[in-house]
Amino acid sequence: MIHRKIELLAPAKNLLCGIEAINHGADAVYIGAPLFSARFSAGNSIEDIEQLVKYSHQYYAKVYVALNTILKEEELPVANKIIWQLYEAGIDALIIQDMAILEMDIPPIALHASTQMDNRMPDKVGFLENSGFSQVILARELSLSQIEGIAKQTNVSLEFFIHGALCVCYSGQCYLSHAFSGRSANRGECAQYCRLRYTLQDDLGKILVKDKHLLSLKDLNHSDNLEKLLDAGISSLKIEGRLKELSYVKNITAYYRKQLDKIFERRLEYQPSSSGNCSYTFTPCPEKSFNRGFTDYFLKGRKKEIPSLDTPKSTGEYIGKLKELTPKYLKIFTTFALNNGDGLCFFNKEGTLEGFRVNRVEKGKVFPAEMPDILIGTPLYRNYDNNFEKILSSQSAVRKISVIFSLKIEKENLVLQVVDSDGNQCEVTTFYKKELARTNQLEEIKSRLSKVGNTIFEVEKIHIEFQEDLFIPASLLAELRRKVLELLQTTREMSYFRKKTKTQNLKGKYIEDKLTYRGNVSNSKARQFYVNRGVLQIDDAFEINPLEHVPLMFSKYCLKYQLGYCPKMKENQLSGKNWYLSSNQVQLKLEFDCEKCEMKVYKNA
Repeated sequence: MIHRKIELLAPAKNLLCGIEAINHGADAVYIGAPLFSARFSAGNSIEDIEQLVKYSHQYYAKVYVALNTILKEEELPVANKIIWQLYEAGIDALIIQDMAILEMDIPPIALHASTQMDNRMPDKVGFLENSGFSQVILARELSLSQIEGIAKQTNVSLEFFIHGALCVCYSGQCYLSHAFSGRSANRGECAQYCRLRYTLQDDLGKILVKDKHLLSLKDLNHSDNLEKLLDAGISSLKIEGRLKELSYVKNITAYYRKQLDKIFERRLEYQPSSSGNCSYTFTPCPEKSFNRGFTDYFLKGRKKEIPSLDTPKSTGEYIGKLKELTPKYLKIFTTFALNNGDGLCFFNKEGTLEGFRVNRVEKGKVFPAEMPDILIGTPLYRNYDNNFEKILSSQSAVRKISVIFSLKIEKENLVLQVVDSDGNQCEVTTFYKKELARTNQLEEIKSRLSKVGNTIFEVEKIHIEFQEDLFIPASLLAELRRKVLELLQTTREMSYFRKKTKTQNLKGKYIEDKLTYRGNVSNSKARQFYVNRGVLQIDDAFEINPLEHVPLMFSKYCLKYQLGYCPKMKENQLSGKNWYLSSNQVQLKLEFDCEKCEMKVYKNA
């Protein structure tokens, strides 16, 4: 049977998040570089990244670093220096967007193509593979059949998002934030205009939708689609969230670890790409962490449950409806056990999400800190589970690598051998003068050897390879155990293999001979990269030369379809040719490419 290594890839805002992602079952983590990360506020020092590398590699887990913004000319030398520092810190791969990096003098480090490169088509993914990328992060908008098609036409490892926030625009193709605020999404500074409340009207002045978050999407959740994604060709399953809090990383990583392990028990051709078994002090539940409601997006085709129209904030888990309201307390129709300190929320009379804190719960009565203005029958949600968060605020998972001990006597020596679950084998020997015991010491010997303490190991089996009832001092057993596990730890560190890849500086032709502002070329080295590959016309990135009257967003999500005005569906008669979105901050014009099933967003002059 051919085995395929599968990677659960978790986010790390910082060193602590990265360590806990590993503890909770991640096979790899991705973390922001000191500069030039697509999450501007999630940079990390080289020293912290090096610590994370050392911790992760104990479990044969990998560390990827995101240096995935487009780069200005003056930033190229700094980026080059950081890449060398990251390589020397031992990272396993660099996630990039700017092709300038392929024209630099970089170390033999594996490169992953960021989803910001807009990786949707087989020919694009094939080009990236031929350019030396070892992993390509696919666009979230792809369907299962499209993923399968890419996998069949390429050999590169494919990565796909399985959980977390969704952008309404194709990654790397959004210029809305920069156009209105000078904050570029491609530079990690998105102002998130997509999360605003908008009113939609046509060019005849007819209001189609009033004051809704029309461009704000629910959060991604592919927990029911994991096996289908593996079968389609995905090898790296990615959780979004480099700005998320620690409890989110713990909960969501543990949840998907357990889901994948269930699949691996049935599908032996799939195996985790790292080592160790995790145990948890809690039951993972994705609804208890930040979410705007869940969708599987376009994986199984176009559908209408994608947007989060009422709020861009987290609603958490639905718990029931309001049953009774008094001046001091309220009662809820619910099967959930509510706790003192919980955070509850609801949509008020104006349709705005409103929350309140629970002071105490007593005999089914909920006493809020402040009584909300709420109607009987209103649906209620819990977006902060106090007891759950308390559990996650302390040690909530332990990850251990299984070992087997063998204790034997060779001449006048006592020998302790250990083999771990990856086949690493070590032994230590010490002089031992045989001393018969008065009683059988077998269980006592096993008990003392099994006490591995605060190490990364757990004892699966102990073989005693002698028949005599021997007395072996507890101190001698402890010393042998300590030495052999220290040796095993060193052996694991030395045996860790970091793949070194010199990116191919090919001169093969790019898939297009013209690049518009959507090519995101912001420096001379990126320009040279495309010139070397036959591109005849290369426009500056929008951040270098902001253009007027060009689309600022390209989206597979379509408001015509969402509201029942899609010409292909023929549900409602369309009134007015053009549609407009307006908020207190921005005015937008919509254009629909029905042949491609895409929506474009312009700045409305």
